Amino acid sequence: MSEGTLTAPASNGPAPGTDGAARILIVDDEAAIRESLETLLTLEGYAVDAAESGEQGLERIAEQPFDLVLLDLALPGRNGMEILAKIRERHAQLPVIMITAFGTVGNVVDAIRGGAQNFVQKPWDNEKLLADIRAAIGRYRAEEENLQLKRALRQRYSFPNIVGKSEAMLKIFDLVAQVAPTRSTVLIQGESGTGKELIAKALHANSPRKDKPFVPVNTGAMPTDLLESTLFGHVKGAFTSAIAAKKGLFEVANGGTLFLDEIGTMGMDTQAKILRVLQDRRFMHLGGVQEIQVDVRIIAATNVDLRQLVREGKFREDLFYRLNVIAIELPPLRGRREDIPLLASHFLKRFSEENGLPARSFTPDAMRALVDYEWPGNVRELENVVERGVVLSSGTTIGADLLPGHLTGASYSTSLLEHNPDASLFDIIEDIERRIIMDKLERSNWNQTEAAEAFRIPLSTLNQKIKRLNIEIRKRGRE
Repeated sequence: MSEGTLTAPASNGPAPGTDGAARILIVDDEAAIRESLETLLTLEGYAVDAAESGEQGLERIAEQPFDLVLLDLALPGRNGMEILAKIRERHAQLPVIMITAFGTVGNVVDAIRGGAQNFVQKPWDNEKLLADIRAAIGRYRAEEENLQLKRALRQRYSFPNIVGKSEAMLKIFDLVAQVAPTRSTVLIQGESGTGKELIAKALHANSPRKDKPFVPVNTGAMPTDLLESTLFGHVKGAFTSAIAAKKGLFEVANGGTLFLDEIGTMGMDTQAKILRVLQDRRFMHLGGVQEIQVDVRIIAATNVDLRQLVREGKFREDLFYRLNVIAIELPPLRGRREDIPLLASHFLKRFSEENGLPARSFTPDAMRALVDYEWPGNVRELENVVERGVVLSSGTTIGADLLPGHLTGASYSTSLLEHNPDASLFDIIEDIERRIIMDKLERSNWNQTEAAEAFRIPLSTLNQKIKRLNIEIRKRGRE
């Protein structure tokens, strides 16, 4: 799950309000326009109010909540752009669709820059206008629900970066809140990409140690000698390159929390040393003779079955029981599908802001594809898919065509053969192989080791294929 980082499916009709219907305000000085829009929207099930001037519209917004504003550009007195600016000052997230008879490029650009969700030109197409309204209200309601849930979680536990309202996640929040204030060791288990580090940070942030360091270390990313030096530190001359003494992460984390990720990959010798620290709260630098006492809370995480590793003799049973004092099992994303729409909304908002783009929303077809997909890469894979959609989209909506083919069930239809009917069989096979490898790399967050394991081939073989097929390796996303 992303740092930094639960359900409202896209609707085919009006989003429900407190009285059963989304509320829309029409601000237009032409009575015929107001009446026409009011009739159209009322028939669609919306609750509609109208104002004949910008000032009157601002008064209406101050008096009651709305889910969307249809705002005319050419208003008497202060024009629509001025009213839009006032709405943004007071209600930053309230969606506004501008309506005008003069849809110049300059007007469109100014309106979008001013914070309008969309721009509709008179005379409008009813179906398109209704689709724009549904999309804007759906996005607004999802963001509002997200904010409300985050506020509730902050008030209850202080989990500002975690998105989730499914029963499974609420149980985890309760467990984290109960365990965080203690000094008990915690073992977080779950598939890759489920957000284990976020939970570890939540445990630390809600503990008496919150003002002390939170120190994460990926134990699977280092060879044994380097890992032990990193964890325990060393004295000068302990090994060839030890030209100076160095503190280890246990000392750095003193008084705080040490997060050991991918603990199942740790060698047996290192496991024995970790066990001693857990038992005695003491250790020695590599090459040292003096014991050092520390007060560190250990939180460990794994995406493998440690019990199975114990049975296979690859993980110490005594260390397993020391780590497994409190177990937190994170569900895969496919096991909490009700969180997908709001997670997608959360990532849409973040990536739109990071890229300086207007807010995006997924079309109903795209959202259905997201909810139906199995998500082997879990929240991290969803995050990457949303970022891709934001970057590739040219408008404010992201359709299923902008999702990776493996999400929508699309085949390799745009193959080399379609572009070049004279391509040789070797070229066609090579092109398909390139696409399959890129697809697997994307699904594994461009982790070549993970992709090689999924293909059941040596990493060296995959690297050779990547080089031969001229596949450009992208930067890996966030855990």
